[in-house]
Parts: sequence; structure tokens; C-alpha cells
Amino acid sequence: MIDDIMPPLVSSEPDFSPPQENNPTRSQRHELLLFSLRKAGRPEDFQNIINLLSPPPDITTIDKPGSFKGVKVGIIGGGLAGLSSAFELRKLGFDITIFDALEDRIGGRVYTYYFDDEKKLYGELGAMRIPVSHETTWHYIDLFNLDTRPFIQYNENAFIYVQGVRVRNDPMGKNVMKYIYPQFNLNYWEKNTPWTELINYGLGTPLSSMPPWIRKEILQIKPVYNPLLLYWTGKGIRQVIQTMGLSQGAINLIGSLSPFAGEFFYNSYYELLQEDYPLDFTFLYEIKNGLVNLPLSIYKSLISEKPKEYKNISHEDLGKVTWKGGTLVTEIHKIQRDNRIILKYKDKHINEFLQESFDYVICAIPFSSLRTVTIDPLFSTNKMQAIKEVNYSASQKTIFLCNKRFWEEGSPSERIIGGGSYTDLPIISIWYPSDHANSDAIDKSSKPGVLLASYNFTLDAIRLGNLRDKRRFKEIKRQVEKVHGLPEGYLNSIVKDYKTVQWDKEKYFYGAFCYFMPEQKKLFSYTMIQPEYNGKIFFAGEHTSATHAWMQGALHSGMRAANQLALCCKKSLK
Repeated sequence: MIDDIMPPLVSSEPDFSPPQENNPTRSQRHELLLFSLRKAGRPEDFQNIINLLSPPPDITTIDKPGSFKGVKVGIIGGGLAGLSSAFELRKLGFDITIFDALEDRIGGRVYTYYFDDEKKLYGELGAMRIPVSHETTWHYIDLFNLDTRPFIQYNENAFIYVQGVRVRNDPMGKNVMKYIYPQFNLNYWEKNTPWTELINYGLGTPLSSMPPWIRKEILQIKPVYNPLLLYWTGKGIRQVIQTMGLSQGAINLIGSLSPFAGEFFYNSYYELLQEDYPLDFTFLYEIKNGLVNLPLSIYKSLISEKPKEYKNISHEDLGKVTWKGGTLVTEIHKIQRDNRIILKYKDKHINEFLQESFDYVICAIPFSSLRTVTIDPLFSTNKMQAIKEVNYSASQKTIFLCNKRFWEEGSPSERIIGGGSYTDLPIISIWYPSDHANSDAIDKSSKPGVLLASYNFTLDAIRLGNLRDKRRFKEIKRQVEKVHGLPEGYLNSIVKDYKTVQWDKEKYFYGAFCYFMPEQKKLFSYTMIQPEYNGKIFFAGEHTSATHAWMQGALHSGMRAANQLALCCKKSLK
């Protein structure tokens, strides 16, 4: 899954902030979050955010380990949602079969691409960072003892390149005001207001004006929401800025300076709220050696007969897990006579269609993919409508393997170590590795590195992604050179390899992440998590969560679906 939509509504790292340590403890993460909330003027939101993003109650509070031996569960999809649901169900002894269409990798939309056999040179083609508030993600990171380090979101040495003008992204925005503002038709007060304050006013005011008890609904899934929240989430991002009275010149400026806002001007304002409410972009982390180590850790535990992660549960009580990679589920049927579920699938290893029956099923694939599956009988009308209509965004990522880190060259005031550059060119953003952030002062720019040379969404992702490989590769190089002020052709001898993923064209995904249009939270969020076939089929995935596009949403939804299933099974056996 792709995990960043909006840059932070403040552009600079806070002064005198708590230290951001490697492998933070829970209390250290909470200290960082609370600091950010105080700076934003919303410290009262702290406990609500922590509670809402924490894992659901452990499944062993529903029944004892080993209670459901022999009960068969099929899980469609082996991404984070499918993995977490299987990991939890196994505690109660369920007999689990996971169907994953991918043959050559684990992780779904968590996609770490390695250029070398030693796995030292890599880039993230899917999810790439973890906010300190995402308690469910950290639950699994801590459980598997994964190494983490800070992910640098902002770097004042990085560039903003708009309307052919290139400036450094200084903390106060003075460069932008002096050189880029004149390119736009702004009102007097807009001309004299830093661009980050314009964004805070245009997009942050509705959030700060809501009382805390309404704000918490942003991270909840409910049958009915407060009318004030529905008013704002029924609007697109551009509509919200217009409602706040900013000029069209200022709106165009914001869309160019903060392209992740501009790329989603017509999506629901809810999607911005679900990231800004918990301040997702103030303090972030990454997993050393690649985020794929999170799904890989869960997978390795699931296929182990004696995993060490299930503390206080005997191996005899654990359920059996069968992993079927390279199997594409094509049909879902309910057998009326015995209330079982048939899954038909194509096994790509033998190129044959097979089927199996199950007592329960968790569907953990995106609705964009479920749309191509035959469902008989059909799910409820509202569920079928959601499967058809819920919006998924396109996204394109291209990473460059470079024989030297040209972005780290120069004086300390010129080196870019971590952070991102923004542009109105089709590449939209460039992201720099954070791995040298805490190293010694020795210049390491001569070492090879991997640059996220283009990260974009929606129309720009489609247009750039649809170019033929050679032309796209060339176009991205030329645009990166423009952003960095390098002569044309400079990167030809530096970029040695590349990899592109266009998520809307990726088989089995057909989109990078769920991203609501106006009104869709009200219409579909509650419907999407409701079981079907009288409590026989359950749904998981970031699209069924309140944190779209993040690993948090996938993991939390998998745990929630497992708990729903266990409760239904317990009731049926009474």
C-alpha cells in the first residue's frame, strides 16, 4: 500500500522537539505525538488518537486458545490485512488457508525492491513510512522486534520547483514568497502570508474548529456521523479551500507548492482529515533494510510449526496455516444446504481451476480487485454498490539506482539527506533516503544510493506511467535534472538502473489505495465492514479502515475482521 497522501500542514520540523531515537519505546513515541499536538493547539486529542489507533482487544478475550480446532477459514489475499487476520485467528486454533495471487513476493502493496543480492540498495515502491501514532503497526513492529530509524519528512535543503522557478525549501517560506508568489495572481494578504500558513488556514481551520468529540469520529467507523463532520467530508479538498475564502490564485499556488494536495483536489476532504487529525506527517519512521520485513515476519511466523511470537499459547493450541501463493480466487459461492462457502481459484503453478469449501471466509483484497470476482449469490445491495463505486487512486513510483548520491554533494547547506522536493512537473515529488541522517560528518556522497525519483498520483501517475519504459525513464531523468538545476544529460552516467510501478495497472490491485470521493464516507464506510452471507464472510483491508492508504489501516482491519469472525463462530457453536 502507498502510505503518504498529504505533506505536513507545517513545513518545518518543530524547534526544541524531543529527540527522535532509533527503535523508539511506546512512551517515546507518545512524547513525540503529544509534542506535535501541543504545537498544533490540540493536546486534548492525544488519548482519543491513541485509543482509536490501538489494536482491537486481543482475540483470546473472545475465547480460549485452541477453541476452534477443525473450523476452516479461507482468507482471500496475503497482504497485511490477510496476514494479520490469519495471525490472530491462529491463536484460537482455526484451520486457515490463505490464497494470494502473487507468486514472487510477500506483502501486497508493501513492496521493497532490492537492486542487489545483499539487499543493501533498495527503494520502497509501496508503503515507505510509519507515523508514531499508528499503534497497531507498532504493535507488530515491536512483536517481531524489527529495527526502525527516523524517516525524514522535511529537509530545508530540498527544492521547490514551480513555474520554472527553483528555490530551496527554507523553513519560513521566504524563498517561495520572493520568487514563486509573483507567478500567481494573489490577493494582498495572501502575498504577505507564508505558503504553509495559507495551507493551514485553508485546510486546517475546519479541523481545529470542530470540538474534540466530533474530531474523534474521523478515526471511527459508525452507521451515523455528526452532521458537522458530514458537511466537511461531503466536500472536495478544493471546495473546502474555496469555502475558506482563498482566491483561485492561492488555490493554484497551493496545488503547485503542495502537489499532494493539488493531485487530490476533487477527492473528499475526509482523506486529508484522517491524516491531519493524528498529525501523521510530523514524526515518522522506517524499517531498516526495507518495510517488507514486516509482512515477511508475519508470513514466516505463520508457516512455522513452532513460532516464538505466540507467548503463553502452546503450539498444540495453534491453528494450522496453509499458504497458497500463486492462486487467484475467481469465484465466491454460498452453498445454501449446509451454509458453507466455496472458493474457486486458479492455481497458476499447474494452470488449473480448483475449488475448496470453508466454514468462514475473510476477503482481504481491495474492492478494485473484488470487482472482478464472481459472487453468487450477490452480497447485499449496499455492499455491491460499494464494491462498484468506491474510489481507488492511481499512483506511480520510479526509483533510480545511482552510482553516487549526487543529492548529498556540496556544503552542509546544500546536501539533501532525507526529505522530499516538490514540483509542478509530472514527477510531482522526489524523495531522498534517510539512511545517512545520523552518520558521522564524513561526506558519503560518493557511495551508491537509491533515489525515489518520481512519486505521483491520479492523472499525473496515469500520464507518466503510461509512457513506454524508455521514454518514461528519460523524462523522469530530465525532470529530476531540472529540479536540481543540473545540466541536461547529467544523470545519464549516474543512473545505472531503475524500477517503476504504476499501481492502477498492477495485476490484482488496480489502484494504489482507497481514497474516498465526497459523500463516500457517509455512504460506504460502515457498509464496507459488515459481514455477508449471515455472518460467513468478513472484510478486511485498508479500504475497510478509517486510515486509508496506510499499513495501520490494513493491519487493524485484519485484526478487527478476525475478532468479528471469532465472535460469530462462538455464537454459532452455542
